[in-house]
Amino acid sequence: MSVPGPPSPDGVLAGPPEGLEAGDLTPGLSDTSPDEGLIEDLTIEDKAVEQLAEGLLSHYLPDLQRSKQALQELTQNQVVLLDTLEQEISKFKECHSMLDINALFTEAKHYHAKLVNIRKEMLMLHEKTSKLKKRALKLQQKRQKEELEREQQREKEFEREKQLTAKPAKRT
Repeated sequence: MSVPGPPSPDGVLAGPPEGLEAGDLTPGLSDTSPDEGLIEDLTIEDKAVEQLAEGLLSHYLPDLQRSKQALQELTQNQVVLLDTLEQEISKFKECHSMLDINALFTEAKHYHAKLVNIRKEMLMLHEKTSKLKKRALKLQQKRQKEELEREQQREKEFEREKQLTAKPAKRT
């Protein structure tokens, strides 16, 4: 009988035992799966399962809890960032509206200047019309005076002509 070769560091045989080729069957071994006999031989106890589960949980649970806490912190930080971003957006909108307000004030100044110019023109036109009305009134009064003088002149001439006309002698 031959002795198998030295085992490899991980405990698995490095190759087929001496004297056997890779395709030859090992005497005394069946073609069945190696796990079939182990399942029947092993009796797994609930205690062992619990201990394995506790060991697994104790190994991974702290990392999972830290990850959960980190995710919660990230979520809170995101909420804070979103609130800050909303505040900045509202400030930007206020600044933009301030620019609009400044534009409105500039436009208001422009129209105010136009109104002041129009008012000056209206006052100047009012003064001119007042002067023209006074002049027209003076001219009208002058014409009326001239007309009255002409009328009086005509009456005087008429009276003079009346006096110059021959009068028949009065019979007494």
